[in-house]
Amino acid sequence: MRLTDPITTIRGVGEKTAAAFRKLKIETVQDLIELYPRRYLGYQAPVPIRDAPILERCTIRATICTAVKVNKGPRFVVITAGAQDVSGSVELVWFNMPFLANVLHKGETYCFTGLIRWKGKRRTMEQPEYFTPGKYQEMRSVLQPVYPLSAGVKNSQLRKAVQEAGEVIRSLPDPLPESAREEYSLLPLNEAMYRIHFPKDEESLAAAVRRLAFDEFYRFLMNVRELREENVRLMSAHLLTDEAISKLNGFLAGLPYSLTKGQKDALDDVVRDMSGGSVMNRLIQGDVGCGKTIVAAAALFVTVVSGYQGALMVPTEVLAMQHFRDLEQLFRPYKIKVALLTGSMTAREKREVYEEIAAGNVQIVVGTHALIQEKVNYRSLGLVVTDEQHRFGVRQREKLAEKGDLPHVLVMSATPIPRTLAIILYADLDISLITELPGGRKKILNCVVGTDYRPTAYKFIQKEVSAGHQAYVICPKVEDSEGTPLENVADYADTLRSVYGSSVRVSSLHGKMKESDKQQILQDFTDRKIDVLVSTTVIEVGINNPNATVMMIEDAERFGLAQLHQLRGRVGRGSSQGYCIFINAVVTPESRERLKVLEESNDGFHIAAEDLRLRGPGDFFGVRQSGDIMFRLADIYQHADVLKAAQDCVLKYGIPNDIKERIQDKNE
Repeated sequence: MRLTDPITTIRGVGEKTAAAFRKLKIETVQDLIELYPRRYLGYQAPVPIRDAPILERCTIRATICTAVKVNKGPRFVVITAGAQDVSGSVELVWFNMPFLANVLHKGETYCFTGLIRWKGKRRTMEQPEYFTPGKYQEMRSVLQPVYPLSAGVKNSQLRKAVQEAGEVIRSLPDPLPESAREEYSLLPLNEAMYRIHFPKDEESLAAAVRRLAFDEFYRFLMNVRELREENVRLMSAHLLTDEAISKLNGFLAGLPYSLTKGQKDALDDVVRDMSGGSVMNRLIQGDVGCGKTIVAAAALFVTVVSGYQGALMVPTEVLAMQHFRDLEQLFRPYKIKVALLTGSMTAREKREVYEEIAAGNVQIVVGTHALIQEKVNYRSLGLVVTDEQHRFGVRQREKLAEKGDLPHVLVMSATPIPRTLAIILYADLDISLITELPGGRKKILNCVVGTDYRPTAYKFIQKEVSAGHQAYVICPKVEDSEGTPLENVADYADTLRSVYGSSVRVSSLHGKMKESDKQQILQDFTDRKIDVLVSTTVIEVGINNPNATVMMIEDAERFGLAQLHQLRGRVGRGSSQGYCIFINAVVTPESRERLKVLEESNDGFHIAAEDLRLRGPGDFFGVRQSGDIMFRLADIYQHADVLKAAQDCVLKYGIPNDIKERIQDKNE
């Protein structure tokens, strides 16, 4: 069996299973083994029912003390049973598992694992796992991987398939020399890959995550190094004209506000780079709301006036549409034509835009990854801007840059990365930093509260809506799912509608919606047809509604500090006071300390440094795979020491053979 073999090569994976696996983008054996578990289940010693923590995963050892009842409802089959130990009792509830009536018996003792919550005056555990005491003792000796799933795919199927691919995993070649592995205390690649799927304990898992995170950082930094070496002293064919620089002053004077010193300094850096004879590669890094976009717009303006085209690439269609509308309005007096290009457009719409771009009739094109498709040909691409650059890999922005004859490159990021790490991550770029907020902006007022504050928060939101403002409510989940107590968008929107009635217009938004539906909801929110928008973190990046003044974030302790800071940056973007309410649902000393940082500071870079300090070695039971900061598994906060080690290794050991071969193939 080889890495490149189709998934059906694995014993037990037939065509039907393979079709289900493809929904998870698993086509080959390599795709399978590189689908890392998203978390792990560890089984701890059972606790007495009386001492079981509320809303935290735990195990109790209890005896069934009632008959197991099966009740058929309109939507679910509900199975209930009472259980007890010497300290107390609990009601057990399962959904759509009627066979349990023949499995669990009154008078017998089992171990139940799940979340306990209070319902009325009774402890309840919904959808718990169940084991005989002997089986549970076996489970305590291992960590169980939990994979990302899709319809038709069970966790047990993925686990079994990876086990069948064990021979391939154990024979993986290692691109790092043994001396490098010893110097940086790294596992061999094959051992790390096996442990990430089947760790013996937390220590074993931590070592596996460290090695695989190191590899992600190492390859990324090698790509950065390659880019830097390719870009050294490249001469530009897209110099700004004196006329364009002169007209820039008129453009800035026509804005309804004055630029801050940080914005002016960043724009000066850009103009100097684009006029100096060499290709610009610059990053503008600034906190949320600091005004990076207008600097990019000014750069696009001088590019077009100098006779070239500009492209702005953003990570989502919602953000692309917003930038398109803003730039179209901004440049209309100057007769600069702006076009939109996204993946959801029809083939005919795309073809028309392709033709306009190739003919030079479009001066600025705004879009998503559609901008780097093979069919897009620019007449004279002089400037490439990527917004929220941490969402794009090095190769993606390089691919867009290759669309022109060495265009200037300007990247922007609102992700507050500590400067020591930013210097490593952005080694191929010159950095401009914007530290202050535009005039008229007020600091957001923050408060961290418990769930009992919700009624007060609802009244406050209604008061702001009555004053003509709008609000966001952020939930971590799209809809209810078994076994997790986190707030979800679907139910929360219904709750608010019942609380407010017709006096407040409530709508919901999440990433699983069609792009057209998301765009319509955001447009309605911008047009003030929606008062309160209940959403997942899909609104984290770049949504701009100056009329929104309140954000309430449920289960705030579940999010990283940097992400929470990004989210609250959606409010207070106008002249009115902005407010952010963090609901701390599971109060612990750690959650109190973390959220206190946000309550006391609006400085994203201070928050990033605190996030780095407070996270420590990281939570290896929750392997992150969100794709932020360009990595599938590595996290610059949790693995900051690994990032620095990878940088040191790059300087000492250079380019590994597999990357050398790719560079050679590219040059040929």
